[in-house]
Amino acid sequence: MGKILLEMKNITKTFPGVKALDNVNLQVEEGEIHALVGENGAGKSTLMNVLSGIYPYGSYEGDIIYNGEICQFQKITDSEKKGIVIIHQELALVPQMSIGENMFLGNERGKKSAINWNETYSEADKYLKMVGLSESSRVLIKDIGTGKQQLVEIAKALAKNAKLLILDEPTSSLNETDSRALLDLMLEFKKQGMTMIIITHKLNEVVYVADKITVVRDGSTVETMDCHTMEINEDRIIRGMVGREITDRFPKRMDAYGDIVVNDGDVNMEVKNWTVHHPLYTERKVVDNVNMVVHKGEVVGIYGLMGAGRTELAMSIFGRSYGSEITGTLKINGKEMILKNPREAINAHLAYVTEDRKGNGLVLSNPIRVNTSLANMNGVSKNGVIDVDKEYQVAVEYKEKLRTKTPSVEQNVGNLSGGNQQKVLLAKWMFTDPDILILDEPTRGIDVGAKYEIYCIINDLVKAGKSVIMISSELPEVIGMSDRIYIMNEGKFVGEMKAEDATQENIMACILQSGRGEEA
Repeated sequence: MGKILLEMKNITKTFPGVKALDNVNLQVEEGEIHALVGENGAGKSTLMNVLSGIYPYGSYEGDIIYNGEICQFQKITDSEKKGIVIIHQELALVPQMSIGENMFLGNERGKKSAINWNETYSEADKYLKMVGLSESSRVLIKDIGTGKQQLVEIAKALAKNAKLLILDEPTSSLNETDSRALLDLMLEFKKQGMTMIIITHKLNEVVYVADKITVVRDGSTVETMDCHTMEINEDRIIRGMVGREITDRFPKRMDAYGDIVVNDGDVNMEVKNWTVHHPLYTERKVVDNVNMVVHKGEVVGIYGLMGAGRTELAMSIFGRSYGSEITGTLKINGKEMILKNPREAINAHLAYVTEDRKGNGLVLSNPIRVNTSLANMNGVSKNGVIDVDKEYQVAVEYKEKLRTKTPSVEQNVGNLSGGNQQKVLLAKWMFTDPDILILDEPTRGIDVGAKYEIYCIINDLVKAGKSVIMISSELPEVIGMSDRIYIMNEGKFVGEMKAEDATQENIMACILQSGRGEEA
């Protein structure tokens, strides 16, 4: 057994009415990658916020022992001085500032009276090289992709002399190629002696990088597994997380007799020769002559690497909410539609569930009740006046239907776990009574148990005759849930497969054989 770098003993943290952490214990050895896994709301991020000083000493019970010393951090800068640096799921970068400026924001190089810009950029370039990023540190954050922004965050942590690096869902916004590159970088840092804690819902990544895995359930530590002495696989981790076996990660659609439902309904939506130009760089096509058919009672998957144009396609169909110079034909139930804005799309029984639930999907400071009715105010109002009792009744109905875990629909959405936030977002759009739902990354950043519940909701929708278009960066999810899959690369559909013919290998081969490569 190696040297214990970090020990968190009997950590208990209570919020009004909720015990988020209950006597949690965690040991991390020096030079290891330690995975922290559990369902949404299990307490993983809360525990790391205690460790990093976001929740100061005195607001929790228990002890933090780091490098043999009892620590009582009052703020995040206290933990950073010790070399404990946390990278949150939501990247803390300023888009209009350069990479170098972001890396040393609050940690400026130079004297108090003046920043030494030459030192700032030369130091930044040194750390960028360490994480394998070739961009100049003078480039603006807004001009680089999400994968590169994640590397900037890691370089920023290294610039703070990180000894213990905490990564909270570091690959949630990355495609598989960028995710693997980041995991390989973590393994390289481990060789150099760095200690890391990773929180992730992608269990294949846990199996790939972790030396030890600690499972947290309902605010308590359940077990710690040693990956070098135990046989660890995803099913074993899931059993610890949810307390039971999940034999089928992707539930099948069954009829009343237990037979698998075969979807062969009428065409619900048809897109022909659909082309969309970038809203600012209007000479650039982001969607190029796409053709797509969606049947009633069918889940159609769209898969592509980051930058392929999937979200741009979805948003342009949904009332032209993205893009310029949009051309092509959209038919719903055989009737050609020109949807000029999202309201017209909603009236045409079309819904778009955004990939960015916190930024564009929900109002986090408002309660579940208000969020549920946001897209269909007419359904809870009369003569322009909202009937609060009706709004409450609708929210309770969807809370029960989707099994949203919350004490009350008056709870602010920002206080819910990611999986329950996703259910509120689905409820918001289900209340508009759509015939076609476009789901953009519907399970991003949520745990395996919540994913299963979302999949069941999707199956119930299509069994009721709805059509679902599912965009996902997770290939197993696309294959496991779709009846047909369109494969997209650089704005074009480069392949179409039935679910029974689809494998990860032939989908990726289809992208590579399209001869266009991957966008960063």
